[in-house]
Amino acid sequence: MVFDKETGKDRYLTDPVPEGKPIPVEPQDAVITDTAHTCILSVRCDTILNNMKYLDKEKVELVPKDGVIFPATEVTFYEGESVFNILRREMKKAGIHMEFVNTPMYNSVYIEGINNLYEFDVGELSGWMYKVNGWFPNYGASRYQLKAGDVVEWVYTCNLGRDVGGYYAMGEE
Repeated sequence: MVFDKETGKDRYLTDPVPEGKPIPVEPQDAVITDTAHTCILSVRCDTILNNMKYLDKEKVELVPKDGVIFPATEVTFYEGESVFNILRREMKKAGIHMEFVNTPMYNSVYIEGINNLYEFDVGELSGWMYKVNGWFPNYGASRYQLKAGDVVEWVYTCNLGRDVGGYYAMGEE
């Protein structure tokens, strides 16, 4: 990975990664092995429960009463796989609809919707974010290479990350 010496950004304009946090791995450079590990994966949309008045009436039935779409579950991944790899595999296995798009500008995928809940469904600042071990990476899920024991949480934000603790998305530390 090459970084600009002046800005510390990579060629996809990713802000510098905080010290001690993993740097992004380009999907095309990832080497996936047969070595299996486990991590914890969950998908939640409980922030919507406090913002139901903004949700389209046709989508109300898609929001679980407790906001949990996929409970925290130990899942298997293979060395070199990304956060996106496990989300895609586990949602398919669980029969949970997921939609994504590749974003060449950032060399990563963007999660548009999970369980038929999409970006902007609860206002212009709403959509899906992920965190690993409590940290919201400043790069896409297909660039985050997993490590054994990671705790991966997909959360639906109604306020550009402020309501889920993802202040970095707002440019705040």
